[in-house]
Amino acid sequence: MKFGVVVFPGSNCDEDMVYVLKNILGQKVVKLWHKEHNLQAVDMIVLPGGFSYGDYLRSGAIARFSPIMNEVITFAQQGGYVLGVCNGFQILCEARLLPGTLIHNTSHRFICKNQFIIADNNSSPINASIPLDRVLKIPIAHGEGRYFADAETIKEIEDNAQVLFRYCDAQGQITEAANPNGSVNNIAGVTNRHRNVFGMMPHPERAADEELGNTDGRLIFESLLNHMMANV
Repeated sequence: MKFGVVVFPGSNCDEDMVYVLKNILGQKVVKLWHKEHNLQAVDMIVLPGGFSYGDYLRSGAIARFSPIMNEVITFAQQGGYVLGVCNGFQILCEARLLPGTLIHNTSHRFICKNQFIIADNNSSPINASIPLDRVLKIPIAHGEGRYFADAETIKEIEDNAQVLFRYCDAQGQITEAANPNGSVNNIAGVTNRHRNVFGMMPHPERAADEELGNTDGRLIFESLLNHMMANV
């Protein structure tokens, strides 16, 4: 498969994402500069973490208007797979490719630590291969990671199984104490109605290399690849 990793001014997790996709998972990868309009015939687009445009206004609010986002939106609307991690998740919400938004953590502090999450269902390519009783330890690093949406939207994504992952404790219990940022219903990631656009605040690319002593994040990428390759 061929992946395109979008690079915005202020992206700082692009190299991590490229390394995992190329060196760990053995996939073809190209970088897509934010001013480009050519997606280079990629099979999937990844918007990595970082601080695009310095997080001025709101995180992702300016990056949403980068030239390449016109192509990303069209690609997604035509059924192409798109993944946004951390800042990438924020950008996808700003572009209205995903429901809801990301606001300041309830602590109003930047949080950087390992965090436990659990798949909410197996309804989307990104979590289809992950056992529902498997607790994943994935790093988080954000100041505006609190997922929020109005009550109607929350009910809709809950009813449609659009919640991908939820924050939990080491035993898989979804509790208030296990919620690092105040996200509604412990939501750590969501998908769109068509299940081809995915966003999550935790960084699976930071937990995919044996050298780091944690490969839980690799399960997320492998779930995506399994689905994509089965549908080639």
